Amino acid sequence: MTAKEQGADKAKGLSERGIYRIDIPANRQDLLCPEGIIRSLAVYMGKEKPAEFKLKTPASGPIKLTVKPETKSIRPYVVSAILRDVHFTEDSYNSFIDLQEKLHSNICRKRTLVAIGTHDLDTLKAPFTYEALPPKDIKFKPLNQAKEMDGNELMEFYQSDPRLSKFLPIIQMSPVFPVIYDANRTVCSLPPIINGDHSKIKLTTKNVFIECTATDLTKAKTVLNTVVTMYSQYCSEKFTVEPVLVVQADGKEVLYPDLSARKVETTVTFINKSIGIKLTGDQIVEFLAKMGLNSALSGNENVIVDIPPTRSDILHACDVMEDVAIAFGFNNIPKTVPQSSTVAAAFPLNKLSDIVRKELALSGFTEVLPLILCSHDENYAFLRKPDTKDAVRLANPKTIEYQVVRTSLLQGVLKTIQCNKHLPLPLKVFEVSDVVFKDDSRERRSRNQRNMCALYCSKTSGFEHIHGILDRVLAMLNVPVVQPGEKNGYFIKESSNPTFFPGRSADVYFNNIVIGSFGIVHPIVLKNFEIPFPCSAVEINIEPFL
Repeated sequence: MTAKEQGADKAKGLSERGIYRIDIPANRQDLLCPEGIIRSLAVYMGKEKPAEFKLKTPASGPIKLTVKPETKSIRPYVVSAILRDVHFTEDSYNSFIDLQEKLHSNICRKRTLVAIGTHDLDTLKAPFTYEALPPKDIKFKPLNQAKEMDGNELMEFYQSDPRLSKFLPIIQMSPVFPVIYDANRTVCSLPPIINGDHSKIKLTTKNVFIECTATDLTKAKTVLNTVVTMYSQYCSEKFTVEPVLVVQADGKEVLYPDLSARKVETTVTFINKSIGIKLTGDQIVEFLAKMGLNSALSGNENVIVDIPPTRSDILHACDVMEDVAIAFGFNNIPKTVPQSSTVAAAFPLNKLSDIVRKELALSGFTEVLPLILCSHDENYAFLRKPDTKDAVRLANPKTIEYQVVRTSLLQGVLKTIQCNKHLPLPLKVFEVSDVVFKDDSRERRSRNQRNMCALYCSKTSGFEHIHGILDRVLAMLNVPVVQPGEKNGYFIKESSNPTFFPGRSADVYFNNIVIGSFGIVHPIVLKNFEIPFPCSAVEINIEPFL
């Protein structure tokens, strides 16, 4: 491999031993460091038993970390732990630093959800406080720097730093920055940017203070558990962790980390049926032991599994079943012929959608695929529609552009025109896709609806083009034109849809039920989407034609 990557000259004299590449699933944080891989392999091969982690509180009581109420506005959560009497080698020290970087890139989502800080506890004085202060009031020496800086100077200094600059926007625009102090008001860290130089970890560090600030408490607990369970093996008392008492902003006291095992219950039948094998309960217990999971049979059918703090990826009985399948070996699962014989067929709604797409494409329209999520204003106000409360809202939208699931295709098509208005006219585009509405009568309290939307944009409105494409699509679906009020066909009737120009819009009826509308798009709607040309559009629900 060295010869391949660096050239034959640099490969001379190196070992000829094979090098194995191991792909780690994104949800297995316990395998992101050599310690976790080695421990898992040893357990799998039966050379070790799964580690048993325990908390050891000093006789004088746990160290306290107090959270101030001001942190709620920026990074409201913090969890913490201490590794006592650690013995680092150069390799284990590098692994300790490397795991933090991998976690930051993985579960921490580039420090937006969680930021890890590790400190030499012997250089600090307990108790600690987690605060949020104006940048000018925070002064300290950043890691590996000789000059003291305040928060504003630090932001400017690291603006050109290739490694840290990408994290600055997380807090840069906030009026307050999160900061952790010790009892002497020494800055431990300015999360999620950088630690202080005063408490930096060295190869000779014996007592490690770990803190994880976060916007997601569950992720913070997972990250803390991962770090302490991987490196508590280097403590003089192996797999022992000293807890920290976190006093939350509301006064509630919580001891971290929580290293207790969770219990997941499953059945022998479920595991065998899901994998396609026939194992006894005792065999399942043996295979789970190979994966580091202690389990026991309850009767002949139920399997109760203890989930250690290292396995945050196990959330359900199906995850336990997957571990049994891995231990059994995917290649050892017998191949079987399906018990039922079926003939594949297109889903009727998708087949209908393809027919509509084909007719629109043959008529010279180009299919577009906008995003399903949009802002609340784009879904209602920009189309001059009242908020009917029928849209599915996102609980924690990342940006203002993704607040609701669309209830119409028109706004997405208009945004496509907005981004392509520099192209030669006319612009003829369409979309056949789902919209979503709230529906409390359904199990998931929402329902999908397959709509068709087509839009014509040119120097003139092109109303006749949209009217024509509507007639063409319905004619190809063998839907006849009928007189208003009649069934078994479609008719159009003038409407006052606020999205369209007054007197230039109509509703489309099928079996006397409104299935959509079309018309010349209102100038205010065009202005909202920054489109300088007149447009006509049609949008209908195609599900009634099944």
